[in-house]
Amino acid sequence: MRVAIASDHAGFIQKAPIAEYIESLGHEVIDFGPENDDRVDYPDYADKVARYVAAGGADRGVLICGTGLGIAMTADKVAGIRATPVQTPQFAQLAREHNNANVIGLSGRFVDVEVNKEIVKVFLTQEFGGGRHAGRVVKIMREDNPAFEGV
Repeated sequence: MRVAIASDHAGFIQKAPIAEYIESLGHEVIDFGPENDDRVDYPDYADKVARYVAAGGADRGVLICGTGLGIAMTADKVAGIRATPVQTPQFAQLAREHNNANVIGLSGRFVDVEVNKEIVKVFLTQEFGGGRHAGRVVKIMREDNPAFEGV
């Protein structure tokens, strides 16, 4: 699996250990930066990863900022992306199983790196459940269509 990763300055300290962990699981990592912990704007890095995943360059995306919130919100604005912040392995499992999430936002300030590694492992191994959830994912994705006028 190809996994795109990026952070902002608040998530930078966890980016390398998480990228190395992903590689240790046998996946390829594409690092979109930043290269150091100088202050940057998380929307720029979320956009890079989300667009890459949406274009098919990577199968999944992992983003890390202070909370995981803003970076996931930004990524989710890109058509084709189902991004969510995740703070527990169980939420990672449900995001994949129920929502077929393809990008997650991790908290580099409030969640320990070892917990984030477990979150990433679940995110990369959990399959989409399909079934009753498939129709809901279709409804989620209709929001990407500018012609959709709402329910």
